[in-house]
Amino acid sequence: MTQDEAKLAVARRAVEFVEEGMAVGLGTGTTATMFIRELGKRVKAGLKIRCVASSDASHDLGVSLGMDVVSLAELPELDIYIDGADEVCAGIGSGAGIGLGLIKGGGGALLREKIVASSAKRFIVVVDSSKVVGVLGKFPLPVEVIEMALPLVTRKLTELGLHPAKRLHKDGSDYVTDEGNFILDCACGAIPEPEKTAAAIRGVVGVVEHGLFLGMATLALVAGDGGVRELR
Repeated sequence: MTQDEAKLAVARRAVEFVEEGMAVGLGTGTTATMFIRELGKRVKAGLKIRCVASSDASHDLGVSLGMDVVSLAELPELDIYIDGADEVCAGIGSGAGIGLGLIKGGGGALLREKIVASSAKRFIVVVDSSKVVGVLGKFPLPVEVIEMALPLVTRKLTELGLHPAKRLHKDGSDYVTDEGNFILDCACGAIPEPEKTAAAIRGVVGVVEHGLFLGMATLALVAGDGGVRELR
């Protein structure tokens, strides 16, 4: 199974969790895009749902497929949110644990994604098996920062040993999020205690949000050569 085939398989599996009358959060990224397209087929066939998107791109795609996509102000509580992730790790935390840990934000929509995910009763992650890791951190951790605070946050994250670098487009221009902020991608390596890392980052003035999604997802659908399996 190629990576694209795996993404399509898991997208089709995720669509099965959407039921008539649901309020649905639409994720952002390549796998989420496949999910939205597959969901659009069911909407075209008569499924009645309302949606909130986590990015301008997903909003526009949903509308183009005939979906009823509204703002979070119009639909503040969602039944389900389905989105991809850059990394998925099970068993994060100690004691009672916080379950699935994710790194998200490779597509630049981490702030809106976390807002939409927090508005949903259930958050399902859709990934291919290459995204499942034993310890978070191989994928650079995105941190969204307001423009004025960029020098301060860069210095503070460097002092924390997180090795931040401002995200740029391929042409060298600044990458700017839908909310008008910048992203620092932190090549921090293994994150053995993600709760502590998340708290340290959040304590830096000027940080808007970070890409550690801890204890938010209830289920990960993972596609591989053996089909789609569930990770809880």
